[in-house]
Amino acid sequence: MTSQTVSIAITGAGGAGVMTAGQMLLDAAAKAGLYGLMTRSSGPQIRGGEAAAYIRLSSQPIDCPNDTFDVLFCFDWMNVDRFAAELPLRPDSVIIGDQDAVNPPEMITRSVARQLLVPLGETAKNIEGGRPNMIGLGILGELAGIPLEALQAILEKVLHRKGEVALNASLEGLRQGMQLADDLEAEIGLNLHLERLAQDKTRWSLTGNEAAGMGALRAGVRFCAAYPITPATEILEWLAPNIEKVGGTLVQAEDELASINMVIGGSFGGVPSLTATSGPGLALMTEALGLAVSAEIPLVVIDVMRGGPSTGIPTKSEQSDLNIALHGLHGDAPHLVTAPTSIADCLFTVQWSVHLAEKLQTPAIVLSDQSLGQSRNIIDKPADLAFIAERDVVSDGIVEYKRYALTDSGVSPMAIPGTRGGEYVADGLETAENARPSSAAEDHYAQLDKRQRKLLKFEYGQHWALIEGEGDIAVVTFGSVTAPVREAIQRLAADGQSVKLVALRLLAPALPDAFEAALAGVEKVLVVEQTHSKQFYRYLRSEYDLPKQTDVLAKPGPLPYRPAEIVAKLKEMI
Repeated sequence: MTSQTVSIAITGAGGAGVMTAGQMLLDAAAKAGLYGLMTRSSGPQIRGGEAAAYIRLSSQPIDCPNDTFDVLFCFDWMNVDRFAAELPLRPDSVIIGDQDAVNPPEMITRSVARQLLVPLGETAKNIEGGRPNMIGLGILGELAGIPLEALQAILEKVLHRKGEVALNASLEGLRQGMQLADDLEAEIGLNLHLERLAQDKTRWSLTGNEAAGMGALRAGVRFCAAYPITPATEILEWLAPNIEKVGGTLVQAEDELASINMVIGGSFGGVPSLTATSGPGLALMTEALGLAVSAEIPLVVIDVMRGGPSTGIPTKSEQSDLNIALHGLHGDAPHLVTAPTSIADCLFTVQWSVHLAEKLQTPAIVLSDQSLGQSRNIIDKPADLAFIAERDVVSDGIVEYKRYALTDSGVSPMAIPGTRGGEYVADGLETAENARPSSAAEDHYAQLDKRQRKLLKFEYGQHWALIEGEGDIAVVTFGSVTAPVREAIQRLAADGQSVKLVALRLLAPALPDAFEAALAGVEKVLVVEQTHSKQFYRYLRSEYDLPKQTDVLAKPGPLPYRPAEIVAKLKEMI
């Protein structure tokens, strides 16, 4: 038989090669014509220790985990119980472990799933330089119906630098693992083969963090200053070599305070600029962001959210930075807040956010999260959209320059340092139109209105939200939660039940007219978010008119939403 989707979990101690095996399985599946998603999980130590790779393969595009796992493959039993809540299994699921492993944890012995033991370590010992993770890769590849040629091609691509001996050992381990899988299929009928599609499309393999970096470069960002922080560091790792290729510069600052001020300086000098961080770093940046609002200096901050407060859970996903992104700046400081709706959409949303920040001369905070940032997705090649940073600047030799002129649009042309006649003071003090500091009430009122007007009068077009489907019930959500919501809605549609999706890409400023139009004909709304205190729901209530019959599905991280729980909630409402 052939399946449309299969979900595999791989666990093991640090150094067991869990992530390597998972990544190779995903890449080989893509080479064989499949789509896929790999999310990763680790303990609170961030680096080292136990690890888990969660892979979902499919014949169709997918971008969220499934409800349960078909296979749990344990290279060893080391701390696998720490992932128990993340590993929903069914009675027909299979746990595969090493036959020489002793003392399986309680979560294994009490599991409802079938348990199979294979000579993992013994097989590896019989191969000079053999590793159990390559045996496991062969077993899983064969069970999923991935051809040997695709798996071999990935091994050769990844391991060629390690030398012929290491490569040959891995290839032999792969082949022997596939033979072990043949025995499993013959003995118990375990076959998870997927229907593979013809490779008539160019597929990309990328994480949300990589996509975000690419979106920044496509938009014209040429300066980045940042301090490493989980789970945003991969944005910097991707940008470091690639920004140089387009003539840009990346600086690793000494902390988040330095990085945001460097970015303000880079942008003030006329270069589209960006930083990336997570919740603790964003908290440190808020004062400087107020300066950027006041001085009308465009920049982008990508916040890859994680569980909080404080250090919280750095390796797990949550959407609980929403409040600080929306309201964390002191004073009345209108700015942009956006959120990508998928891993692939990280590219577009960051590119669009840079465009908006430059056009409106204001900071933009992009709310990604660990689930989007660190998960890897096999997708069709995204469109190359023409959103390039465009800043309204004055020409050399301008006379009687007013940096903060009260224009109808709210946007006043900016002078790049060195522009003759364009000298002005840029600081955090309130100003008159000519940029001279002023404490006069009329100037304060006028500049407050100006900074707000430019955000409210701008035409954001259709990109403000992802809107799909029809029906008198709608789900309103944002960010990474969009993916399981979309799959839930698709499952209901297959049963003849119509539900509309409204996933906000632009969180601030609020667009009441557009939101009202999106909910035209809707009688019931379900708000879905990954916070403990219903931050998104409370924000929607403060800015929009929601139907009387509005319900909320809110839970914090670290556990992801599964499509089935959203389906169950919608069926209650239906």
